Order: sequence, then structure tokens, then C-alpha cells
Amino acid sequence: MTSTANPPTFPKTLPDHTQLPESDGTFGNNFQEHPQSILLTDSITSVLQQYHPDGQYCIGQDCGIYWRLTDPPETGAEAPDWFYVPNVPPTLNGQVRRSYVLWQELIPPLIVLEFVSGDGSQERDNTPLSRTQEPGAEKPGKFWIYEQIIRPAYYGIYEVNRASVEVYCLVAGQYQLVTANERGHYPISLLGVELGIWQGRYQNTELPWLRWWDSEGNLLLTGHEQAQQVQSQLDQERQRAERLAEQLRAAGIEPDL
Repeated sequence: MTSTANPPTFPKTLPDHTQLPESDGTFGNNFQEHPQSILLTDSITSVLQQYHPDGQYCIGQDCGIYWRLTDPPETGAEAPDWFYVPNVPPTLNGQVRRSYVLWQELIPPLIVLEFVSGDGSQERDNTPLSRTQEPGAEKPGKFWIYEQIIRPAYYGIYEVNRASVEVYCLVAGQYQLVTANERGHYPISLLGVELGIWQGRYQNTELPWLRWWDSEGNLLLTGHEQAQQVQSQLDQERQRAERLAEQLRAAGIEPDL
């Protein structure tokens, strides 16, 4: 039986980021996701600045990636919890991006990360795109969209409740699981970094956080952690100087401070 429903009407020209919704109206999933995104961004910024001395890159945090024109528009977008796109300007025509529009930008993200709040089935859903035009056709799964349409080189699924991360690398058009190295980290070779789980305290919360390491296994620090490290070194140097001064005074020598 042929459907009599009228097909959706689309504009004759493709919309850009200023014409598409920047939110699907849903709430954030939990309180941990926002600091987790900040932690990832803060700690990898120095690496990205080395790769992009011209500043030509962008990072999205729970921002829409539009991959298909649909009605309503939101159903043609995915909003990864964190993603990085190389070699694109940080703003468009002096405006902050409201979303990332593939048909406008053309360059796919290098890495997309999803933070699991449920059982992880949505993030691993490989349901393909339905070609039917019937209303209510099932939306394709996230995994399928990332692998077949958006095509980031790396796709990571982070589960804080299981203290784990699953990393896939796009090989010959299909995602293959990345094997953890001897440190239990997952190499992101195109960036020269590793991704893994760090048990520690960040923003007053003790959790198994998703974090970056360099290729030699050194944890990439946030700006605050770097400042703490510098302060600790200064404190140690001051204590050594005080101990030396005490030893000199005990020997009858007044130190020249």
C-alpha cells in the first residue's frame, strides 16, 4: 500500500551552522560528563598547539555534528560528548560554531568520544540507515553513523561505572578494536598520545577518569596540575636551601642568602 503522507519539504540550499538547532532539547546525562570533557580538553591543549601552531583546530563538547539533512533537523545529527577536528578554523566568519556541519566543513573529526550513562547499547548500536520514507523510520545507530558516515579515525566508548574505555580505529572503512599496550593504554598514533583510565581526584571527585598520556606513558597534566607541580618543585628547592643553611650555621658559617 502506497503511503499518502506528504514528503518533508527541504530548502533549496543547504543550511549552515547558524541555521540549524544547536540543541535537541535533552538534558545532560550526569554531573560527571562536563568535568570529564574539561579534563580531556585542558590536558591535551599543549599537544594540539604543537600540532597546530596556526591554531587551526576545534574541539566540540556535547555539540551536534550534522551529517544528514532531515526534518526535523536534529534527527540528522549526533552530539558526541567530546571530539576533535584538525585543520579547521576555530570560528567561522568570526562566529563561534553552533554545531559542526559536515556538508559545510567536509573534514571529519579525528577522534570522537562517547561517555556511557546507560548500558552502552546506544554507543555500540550498529543499526544501519533505513531507506524507507515512512514516518517513524528507525534512526540508525551511533556506531553505524560514526563508522559509515561521520568516519572519525578513532571512536572511543568510555564507561565510568566500569572504569573502562573501548577504542576503535577506522581501517579500510570499518572500525577495528585497538589493543591496549603494556601500560593498559590505547595508542592514538595520529596524535602521538595514548588514551586510558586514571584513578584519581579531579574537581573534588575521586573517579576513574578518562585521560591522555604521551607516547612514553607520561600523564598529560592540566594547567592546574602543572602549576601544582611547579609549586611542589619550588617548595622542595626551598626546603633543601633551608637545610643547607642550617648545616652551614651548625658549622659556624653564616650562609649568604
